[in-house]
Amino acid sequence: MSAARDNLRTARRIVVKVGTSTLAHASTGKLNLYRIEHLIRELADLHNAGREIIFVSSGAIAAGMDKLGVKVKPDTIPENQALAAIGQGVLMHIYEKFFAEYGQTMAQLLLTKENAIDAHARENSGNALSAILNMGAIPVINENDAVAVDEIRIGDNDNLSAIVAAMVDAQALIILSDIDGLFNGNPKVDKNAQLIGEVPEINSAVEKLAGGAGTKLGTGGMFTKVQAAKFATTNGVTMLIVNGAQVGNLRRALNGENVGSIFPATISSEARHEDVR
Repeated sequence: MSAARDNLRTARRIVVKVGTSTLAHASTGKLNLYRIEHLIRELADLHNAGREIIFVSSGAIAAGMDKLGVKVKPDTIPENQALAAIGQGVLMHIYEKFFAEYGQTMAQLLLTKENAIDAHARENSGNALSAILNMGAIPVINENDAVAVDEIRIGDNDNLSAIVAAMVDAQALIILSDIDGLFNGNPKVDKNAQLIGEVPEINSAVEKLAGGAGTKLGTGGMFTKVQAAKFATTNGVTMLIVNGAQVGNLRRALNGENVGSIFPATISSEARHEDVR
């Protein structure tokens, strides 16, 4: 077991990000309630074990499409904003129901890029998150797609989750994806492609390995995950990409087992704060 994976076993504050492709059935685009319930149960149990959990979720637009029976994701910003506004309530209702069934209280936060760029807004957002955690609740975060436009969008929830992880001084960021991790080739076309278990440095060679688009429902491919890893690791957060379709992978990752691709933090959180001061 590597030192980075061993550290995950004792990480107390953890950001977990789930993508649309993990939340929805690939064949229909409808929400995968079986997978969602198992994920929420796992998050609830990790919270019971003393971990502080921050949950960053995509899926509002997909939930809106499901609610209205829309088969193809629209191209225009207003239509996607409308779908997000409809779907956000649907998604939060599902999350609240499942969290309540497992004895947990959740809180919803919608963030925009302004919350990350502006120092005052970032501090306020961080304080709100800290207060929620101190109250024993689980924050559920999404980018505010209903009002975001190209000029203010963070762009994807991979980068949003990395920003949130740095904001709250998390020890770990776990991204649940529709792929096992970062490969040395495209596993969808190259049967000999090998999973890279640990990425000690994000250089140009690693960036070239990152692919483009994810699925027709999601916005983030491996490229955005590598971008997120670069931000997270340079801000004292260890990041791990694992396959969210396999129930139990989150727990296995936090037990230090050899799943997914891990990107060890390049500095400690304490060192980052020293640099800021």
